[in-house]
Amino acid sequence: MKTRLFFPLALAALMAAPAASADDGGRQIAACLKESAHNAHVPAGVMLVLLYVEGGHPGQAVQNTNGTSDLGPMQVNTIHVPEIARHWHTTPSRAYAALRNNSCANLEAGGWILGQEMTKARGDLWQAVAGYHSHTPRFGTAYLKRFYEISQTLIRTSHQGDPA
Repeated sequence: MKTRLFFPLALAALMAAPAASADDGGRQIAACLKESAHNAHVPAGVMLVLLYVEGGHPGQAVQNTNGTSDLGPMQVNTIHVPEIARHWHTTPSRAYAALRNNSCANLEAGGWILGQEMTKARGDLWQAVAGYHSHTPRFGTAYLKRFYEISQTLIRTSHQGDPA
């Protein structure tokens, strides 16, 4: 029962909150990412790399060749809108708007999708990451390669400031 009340209240709060600005130094995004990872029982570091790999922005809706769109920072595909709307206990149009325009709502949905993929993959994180992007093996494999390359770049970049 607690979970059923949480999501509608959280969605209402997320939709009312302004999208994160660069003024906060990314603290709001970091907090939303951490909370989403915690709620979905997925590693926050994996979510961070997914955020970089996806490369989306608030307000963004990228048209795909198959007629779907990818929304917001985590590029959540519109194929997921009906199930996210049910999960959030809201309408598909409100879920779509939140996914497109609200970074925290988008991160929450991205984490939830990754968590669903983890369940389908019986805990196999890499299969879940590939599944976040596509269930077509060749696309999933290419995505994992890109995920790995970006994670290595992020690790190298983070160590550049370390004292020797």
